[in-house]
Amino acid sequence: MVTGTRRRGNPLAAPVTVDVGALLRRPDIGVMLTPASKGDVLGAARRSSWWAADTGCFTRPEAYSDVGYLSWLEVLAPARATCLFATAPDVVGDWQATWQRAAPVLPAIRGLGFLASVVAQDGMVMLPPLEMWDVLFVGGTTRWKLSESGGYRMARMALEQGKRLHLGRVNSWVRIRAAAQAGYHSSDGSALSYNPPMMAAEIVGWLDRLQRQPHLALWD
Repeated sequence: MVTGTRRRGNPLAAPVTVDVGALLRRPDIGVMLTPASKGDVLGAARRSSWWAADTGCFTRPEAYSDVGYLSWLEVLAPARATCLFATAPDVVGDWQATWQRAAPVLPAIRGLGFLASVVAQDGMVMLPPLEMWDVLFVGGTTRWKLSESGGYRMARMALEQGKRLHLGRVNSWVRIRAAAQAGYHSSDGSALSYNPPMMAAEIVGWLDRLQRQPHLALWD
């Protein structure tokens, strides 16, 4: 159980309590884990209906290494049956540099039994070889990923090839609705970290407003 206030930073706001365990047992909410995640990560994965693994390159690129990440994924391998995907390393805003980093790691991710996800970044105009990856994670700068000639175009191309889609940094009702309408299968965001009780209620409301459509949301 987590207790907080309904308004961020306002100590006089009405108290709110949320059962995080119950939240994560919802079939449309999961957890995004990274090597920086604290505590029992395997337990967190097992307690969630769904989960995904991310390299953490977006927030801490200097801390990433292929060896460290793959060793961390080995720890999580017992829970891979409910894992939506594991990302390959990326470089924010640079598709060419991303592919150079990702290509050698994708086979290793699959070798551990995970679906391998490549992260789309600014400058991507064609899908990489389809046989090398399973899920397209649309990242990049906000302007690129939400543009018709950028992220949305790559998402449509991936859907046409039967690939699954994930959208990063989704932290509002407008964004999650747009992701669902565009055909994304899942999304993630950091909104829950702002004020867990308040944002948990918000997130549940967003998902309920999607009228039980089969789109999954991940929150770290």
